Amino acid sequence: MTVRKLGELRIIGGQWRSRLVGFSAKDGVRPTPDRVRQTVFDWLAPRIEGAQCLDLFAGSGALGLEALSRGAGRVRFIETGREQVAKISAAVAQLGGSDRADVRLADAMVELAHPKDAFDIVFVDPPYSSGLLQKALPLLPGLLKPEARIYVEWPGEERPPIPEGYSWLREKSAGRVSFGLLTYTQEGSA
Repeated sequence: MTVRKLGELRIIGGQWRSRLVGFSAKDGVRPTPDRVRQTVFDWLAPRIEGAQCLDLFAGSGALGLEALSRGAGRVRFIETGREQVAKISAAVAQLGGSDRADVRLADAMVELAHPKDAFDIVFVDPPYSSGLLQKALPLLPGLLKPEARIYVEWPGEERPPIPEGYSWLREKSAGRVSFGLLTYTQEGSA
């Protein structure tokens, strides 16, 4: 078994399984834990092949990289930290996934305010204390394809409130982290 160093994360499934990639371990960047990623991607398995994914608040890029490894058609990473963007870009290149990745140095909230593309899967995992989860969810519907899945992560066990139109599909806790999948029902459809 390979021992990971601070600033390294392991891809846990798919074509790049067990590969280690670097990430910027500063400014509170915390990759989604391995066992959480395993559960989430087990939930998403029937939908990941060829999916258009958006990794908002990408941080380490763990969720988007895992999606690429498991066959996502394309992943857009949005991150405000220059060092994190450089590390994600380097990881994508190291793994050979540059043709299916779009890594952007950008503010996720600005990107959400000006939707141009639609996605099958959106990962929303901002810094816990930022309040950005509650700000991002109301802006997502313009970016969602029908039956899209939205992954959210939060500290503690109490699930965060969600805006009208969203519904919980799955949720789970692992240690101090809770996470779940949401879907959004377009107005006028049922």
